[in-house]
Amino acid sequence: MAATVVRYLRSVGSPTSAAAGPEPIEPHPRPELRAVGEDERAPVGPAEFRAVLGNFASGVTVITAPPGEGEDGPAGFACQSFASLSLDPPLVTFMVARTSTTWPRIARAGVFCVNILGAEQGELCRSFAVSGADKFAGVTHTPAPVTGSPQLDAVPAWIDCRIHAVHTGGDHLIVVGRVEALGAAGEGGPLLFHKGKFGRFSD
Repeated sequence: MAATVVRYLRSVGSPTSAAAGPEPIEPHPRPELRAVGEDERAPVGPAEFRAVLGNFASGVTVITAPPGEGEDGPAGFACQSFASLSLDPPLVTFMVARTSTTWPRIARAGVFCVNILGAEQGELCRSFAVSGADKFAGVTHTPAPVTGSPQLDAVPAWIDCRIHAVHTGGDHLIVVGRVEALGAAGEGGPLLFHKGKFGRFSD
């Protein structure tokens, strides 16, 4: 599997040398998977899947990466499918659609910064959820300390990472990042997403 990850990163132009960070850890063997045949009904319809899974409230992040060679600016997209994964080594994960036009740019960079959004940053999230626009227009940011990925101003917390591994998951990719640096302002509540709407935490 590690060799598969390296081949994938090479295919999108991401560095795979030791300078890019630690080698991926060899994962457990993947279970045998079988696609649903054309003559079979999928066990769950997309609308039902979204409706039921929408009951799970999540935080909201913006994943960013520095510009690659020949690119005009940094890359970024809004992401709610983010989670911590491991303490030793420190790993986090996020999921991204295979159809994403932003993901190949992040893969080529080999690094990313997770910007955890606060309760008042719904509009910032919306600006990074659109496709084909300049998502960074009017958005102030500074380079994250290790990777140089955009660290957005005024976010409650940020996590600076190198790409550690990439796994397939149906129509999405599961990206694992090794944490190189992180920080938190310690003020304000989180921006939450529940049943297609933004919300905030209250006691």
